[in-house]
Amino acid sequence: MFDNSGYFCIQSRVWIIEAVLLVWLCWSTSFIGAKDVTDPVEVTALRAIKKSLNDPMNNLTNWNRGDPCTSNWTGVWCFYSKMNDGYLHVQQLQLLNMHLSGTLSPELGRLSYMTILLLNGNKLTGSLPEELGYLPNLDRIQIDQNQISGPIPISFANLNKTKHFHMNNNSISGQIPPELSRLPELVHFLLDNNNLSGYLPQEFSEMPNLLIVQLDNNHFNGSIPDSYSNMSKLLKLDLSSNQLNGTIPPGRFSENITTIDFSNNNLTGTIPANFSGLPHLQQLSLANNSLSGTVSSSIWQNRTSNGNETFVVDFQNNDLSNISGTLNLPLNVTVRLNGNPLCTNESLVQFCGSQSEEDNDALNPVNSTVDCTAVRCPQSYEISPTSLEICLCSAPLLVGYRLKSPGFSNFLAYQSMFESYLTSGLSLNLDQLKIDSVAWEEGPRLKMYLKLFPEDVNNSSEFNRSEVLRIRGMFTGWNIPDSEVFGPYELINFTLSDVYKDVIGSSSSSGVSTGALVGIVLGTIAVAVTLSAIVFLLILKNRLKKYQTISRRRKSTRISIKIDGVKDFTYGEMALATNNFNDSAEVGQGGYGKVYKGVLDDGTVVAIKRAQEGSLQGQKEFFTEIELLSRVHHRNLVSLIGYCDEEGEQMLVYEFMPNGTLRDHLSASKSKEPLSFAMRLRIALGSSKGILYLHTEANPPIFHRDIKASNILLDPKFIAKVADFGLSRLAPVPDIEGSTPAHVSTVVKGTPGYLDPEYFLTHKLTDKSDVYSLGVVFLELLTGMHPISHGKNIVREVNVSYQSGMIFSVIDNRMGSYPSECVEKFVKLALKCCQEDTDARPSMAQVVRELENIWLMMPESDTKTTESLITEPGKLVSPPSSSTPTKNPYVSSDISGSDLVSGVIPTIAPR
Repeated sequence: MFDNSGYFCIQSRVWIIEAVLLVWLCWSTSFIGAKDVTDPVEVTALRAIKKSLNDPMNNLTNWNRGDPCTSNWTGVWCFYSKMNDGYLHVQQLQLLNMHLSGTLSPELGRLSYMTILLLNGNKLTGSLPEELGYLPNLDRIQIDQNQISGPIPISFANLNKTKHFHMNNNSISGQIPPELSRLPELVHFLLDNNNLSGYLPQEFSEMPNLLIVQLDNNHFNGSIPDSYSNMSKLLKLDLSSNQLNGTIPPGRFSENITTIDFSNNNLTGTIPANFSGLPHLQQLSLANNSLSGTVSSSIWQNRTSNGNETFVVDFQNNDLSNISGTLNLPLNVTVRLNGNPLCTNESLVQFCGSQSEEDNDALNPVNSTVDCTAVRCPQSYEISPTSLEICLCSAPLLVGYRLKSPGFSNFLAYQSMFESYLTSGLSLNLDQLKIDSVAWEEGPRLKMYLKLFPEDVNNSSEFNRSEVLRIRGMFTGWNIPDSEVFGPYELINFTLSDVYKDVIGSSSSSGVSTGALVGIVLGTIAVAVTLSAIVFLLILKNRLKKYQTISRRRKSTRISIKIDGVKDFTYGEMALATNNFNDSAEVGQGGYGKVYKGVLDDGTVVAIKRAQEGSLQGQKEFFTEIELLSRVHHRNLVSLIGYCDEEGEQMLVYEFMPNGTLRDHLSASKSKEPLSFAMRLRIALGSSKGILYLHTEANPPIFHRDIKASNILLDPKFIAKVADFGLSRLAPVPDIEGSTPAHVSTVVKGTPGYLDPEYFLTHKLTDKSDVYSLGVVFLELLTGMHPISHGKNIVREVNVSYQSGMIFSVIDNRMGSYPSECVEKFVKLALKCCQEDTDARPSMAQVVRELENIWLMMPESDTKTTESLITEPGKLVSPPSSSTPTKNPYVSSDISGSDLVSGVIPTIAPR
């Protein structure tokens, strides 16, 4: 019988709670409005900075009103949340290419939370304020292309977190303080085209992370310190056009180095043979010195002609008398020796011809068999390279981009590599990029204008708002990884046509943020607080009304989360998409639950991973995967469309793709076409790049903790994507004293056969734990075996075969013919990843580099065949094989423990 007193008691509680929450709501929203202000010290500093500048284009007119962080001050970026002192703080100051003149105010030193200072491309004069050296959080300082003079303050040696010094193309003078060698994080040191003088500090070799040193076009004298050859990570060393004398350092330079330029100095002595055998060296210039004696041809011999990598050796205008060794030039090597006495020798004439400059600015055209010339696109639109078959008009994003210290001199040879590098870094498809023009500038630097087109999905002709902001954020936040070949970059402009004028409030942007995002975010916080309170009231009221109703399913333990860019689906939408979770829609099953193929109301086909009660993965894993996938973006990582957390349900929604898991294609029992070795190598490389992104580019870095073949998914073009982040953990962060632990102590989780033995024993999870698991995947790619099958462990079995010289007896013969030297190198890398000692394993960066080297060794016919195998989306045509595949005795027909099996790929195609 219904208890009226109980009803009124509950109802009274509802009214009381509602009243309390409404009071809290009014208080909280007024609190936000009252307290979201910038630190007054920083406000005063910004006004002093503006006072010291001349602003002829009136770019800083809005600095006269409102609050810097909440009133959209041009070029001011702030932290989105208040610090412990209750204030907002300036995070970045981006005032590049604004025609500003005047001087740098010492008040810059008051912006103590600032991480990025960009003032390049203006007309600033005066000296560098000593106060800049006391910014404890500064990561990047770019003041290049101004007219700044005076010395570098010794206080800059205090910038312990600074990675980038870009101060080239100014009039900075005096001696470089040797105290700068104390900088532990410095990566790029660009001081070329200044008036610096004095000696080169030998202490610079002590900087542990230095990659690029560019000091050319100054007035340095003395000798090149011998210690410079000891910089183990150095990629580029440019000391050209100075007044250096003495001999070249006799030590062997970094194995990673791509560019050495000592030209236009007064160097004497012979050219040492230590330049031989540097595998990545692309430019060696010693021209216009007084070097003498015999030059060894071993410097340019032993260079492979695979790929586009070129090697230019420029020894012009010295006193060289002869060449020792073989005189045969590899196809990809250019040697310039004219202007030396040896050119009187007729047998050496091939090295001494006139050297005409190559057409480095030429571009490879995009070829199409369809004639789109008759199509007339509206203003701001043009024929998209993503849809040349149907001549679709799309609105591109226009990007001005500059490589500040490239490691090559001929762009044409590296154009394809650059296009792959940039689109991969932006998580775009290769055909979404069009390079409009390239031009070399003083430095040398490479300036280019790019067009980025929306992906041709459902004939889409425009980027959506979130994608425009994401792409711009990749450029302005330096989220595109630096490359050994292409070096540091800068954004010159990010121009929006009228089509996008409402996207971020401006039809054109100079590449800087105006702080509008901060205002949007802060406003969103206030709205979110209001909405969350209202939603909370409604949910609470609804739950109390249903006090006597027993739910048919378990209750959710928290209110649905809201994450920007990830859609929150209702239970009804999911039921409708799957015909009420009909058995005919089921396409897979794992420990987490079942996976369904669904069709959303807009026609999008998706994979829906639905948790079942008592699943092996719980709510923590559910929210972990949503949180991590919502903020990592890479073409080799699975992307999340949305989730459902309603009526006791937990579902993750990904894009459905038909090519399944890597494990599906390796199992002989599966009805999948076998993969060739070239395709397996490409899958390994793609997976490695995705994991490298997690380890080095995600912020903070991420340890995956469950890498396995069934968590590597293949899109329609068989591009690998790493999936399933439910067990992932954030990498350790610095503690109070600033030191960073090398591991995370955690309960052991993962899949047997893939678990790092040291992690299993010590519970210490590190980046090398992922390297071990990936090494097991590599062995699966090579052999087709399962990690553990019939009591046999894949690592031990392959190791025994390798040590006994019988490695090819366990290689999977389902992949047909393969180059044996490439397979051997791949096996060696895989076993190195699976070393029991974590220190003996390579880093992910080393893994990627070695796989790229193996790929370059592949016969060109194999790599081209790999591309041609995919004749249409989702269809793989097997290469012809002379032998009939036989079943590998180690392959089990058991299904491995995966959440996504049998053709389900939870991913979003690269944007």
